[in-house]
Amino acid sequence: MNPVVFMVLTRALAAGTPLLLGTLGEVIAERSGVLNLGVEGMMSLGAVTGFIVTFSTGSVLLGLLTAFAVGALASLLHAFASITLRANQVVSGLALTMLGLGLSGLLGKPYIGKPLTIRMEFIKIPLLGDIPILGKILFNQDPFFYLAVILGILAWIFMYRTRGGIALRSVGEHPQASEAQGIKVHAVRYVAVLTGGGLAGLAGAHLSLSYSSSWIEGMTAGRGWIVIALTIFALWNPLRAFIGAFLFGGIFVLQYLLQPLGISPSLLAMLPYVTTLMVLVLGGLSGDRRHMHAPAQLGEPYVKGERV
Repeated sequence: MNPVVFMVLTRALAAGTPLLLGTLGEVIAERSGVLNLGVEGMMSLGAVTGFIVTFSTGSVLLGLLTAFAVGALASLLHAFASITLRANQVVSGLALTMLGLGLSGLLGKPYIGKPLTIRMEFIKIPLLGDIPILGKILFNQDPFFYLAVILGILAWIFMYRTRGGIALRSVGEHPQASEAQGIKVHAVRYVAVLTGGGLAGLAGAHLSLSYSSSWIEGMTAGRGWIVIALTIFALWNPLRAFIGAFLFGGIFVLQYLLQPLGISPSLLAMLPYVTTLMVLVLGGLSGDRRHMHAPAQLGEPYVKGERV
């Protein structure tokens, strides 16, 4: 295989890993009927806290757990506002993004420019890693990649092959009917939103612990907004999230490879976001819109006992 093509494919998987983690979390949250626009803020908080804990303790595992917990804790604010208080979910999510970005900048200021001495080593899967071409690309990656793939498969199995997944989807489609069946709508939504926040925190931790092994303010660079677009692109399906995440990972990589050709860096930096807009426009213009519909109650507050 051409070395350049091999490099692009390998780096595309790395660049797409945080997008996959974040998209899985948003898919779960939105399937319950809760729109969370705070992904960017939660990713940023996960990145800074994961880096600080790993830098201070020397434990990557502790850094990951902290990033997950902080992302979930941040999403709890949104869950309380949007589920319990029935506040506007768009406003609450935007506030969470601004809070997360501001707080992460404040917490991470003393750590700017400090490299992480502990690096995430690539893990080669026995036997599979020896497969020509595909083995080197798919089965010789860092632990975050394997974690994201496993979580994506588990999310799909849970959502479409378990009673819990049926409850999750029914809460997002018709909470009144779910309540009549004995499902605790608010509890399901809380768990879904907190899970989504935790995965967003892990996505941020990947950026600071593996992708760059450092903390830089603003390192999420709009990835949280791309995650929200990818959730629509994936049609709220965890398996489709794989396609979108790694496709956009490749677009991130291409913007750096095209710079030596004399193309403006500013123009290349726009590439992922222009592509995001194109995906949304093409999705809206799709001939078969039946499968493009979001969960019926997405963004709508639910009052227990209310009948329609």
